[in-house]
Amino acid sequence: MTTISQSVRNFEAWLAGELGDDLVKDDLREKHEKMRSDDFVFLRATYWRWCEIILDICPELTGAPQVLAIGDTHLENFGTWRDVEGRLVWGVNDFDDAAVMPYALDLVRLAASAVLARSGDGPSVRMIGELILSGYRRGLENPLPVILERDHKWLRKALLLPNSERREFWEKYEMLQPGKKPAPPAYVKALADALPLGSGPFLAKPRSGGTGSLGRPRFVAYAEWQGGPVLREAKALVPSAWSLRHNPQDVAIHASEIANGRARSADPHYRASGRILVRRLSPNSCKVEIDRHPEILLSPTMLELMGFEIANCHSGDAAAAAAILKDLAARGNEWLHEAARAAASSISTEQKAYSRAG
Repeated sequence: MTTISQSVRNFEAWLAGELGDDLVKDDLREKHEKMRSDDFVFLRATYWRWCEIILDICPELTGAPQVLAIGDTHLENFGTWRDVEGRLVWGVNDFDDAAVMPYALDLVRLAASAVLARSGDGPSVRMIGELILSGYRRGLENPLPVILERDHKWLRKALLLPNSERREFWEKYEMLQPGKKPAPPAYVKALADALPLGSGPFLAKPRSGGTGSLGRPRFVAYAEWQGGPVLREAKALVPSAWSLRHNPQDVAIHASEIANGRARSADPHYRASGRILVRRLSPNSCKVEIDRHPEILLSPTMLELMGFEIANCHSGDAAAAAAILKDLAARGNEWLHEAARAAASSISTEQKAYSRAG
């Protein structure tokens, strides 16, 4: 197995080959600093490495039923949007690395991220596994989008921004600075096509965001429409790291396919066109971040609901549910927290090795 430092170099060389002159080198330097900060951020930043090592850590998962899965699953990969009926919906909001893989990997990665993010008084590793599995089983048996208009009042309260933060949100994007060079025409066209008809003129401005996707270009369009501001973001997509490692004959982009699955009430402004993903940005499209609200993200109710939402994503393939439930029954109740503990331990070891390497 390659060292973590060599793995980083290999991945970034591949990424440079995919993106060419569009590679954002400043973002990669920021990513390296983040990777040295803590274990949870390191997990978020290194999904390709997870694909390289997870089946060595947990070989018993290799034969689990396969499904179109999220891939880069973790505590902060959940947020809100407005569906076609204007309802506030919560769920997974990043499918950049969606690919066909053993269903169990989404559960292990989520549980491992919770293990890495918890503090001394957080839930036990066993409890994390039990809660996620409970929600996942419930979701497989009765998949249903998580609509916040009537149910889950606690989550709606946690996610809706106060007026001061809504104002800061719009001001942040209004004040974005232009890039050193114009945005590539493909991104400008993608943004223009995504804005409502009759929107005012805009300048596609670069934005740095996320953790795992740092290095890939992303641009924002801030425009006026019908008396108020509107925002769209376009970012580069590359083939899933899982497909590249384990299924190189399938390097298609699956983001739209899983986002629009039968058990989800999708964001109508989330769409992938070729190698560019476009989505709407708004104060209603937000997520809970671990450094601000660990008590929410690591609460029993939230962990169970995250397991439920993973099942919603996996339920795009109705025929897979029965096979997954059968596999779950055969594995019993111990496997998830044991796998998550092993994965988290390996990630912590690699993070320390990367930090020492400088």
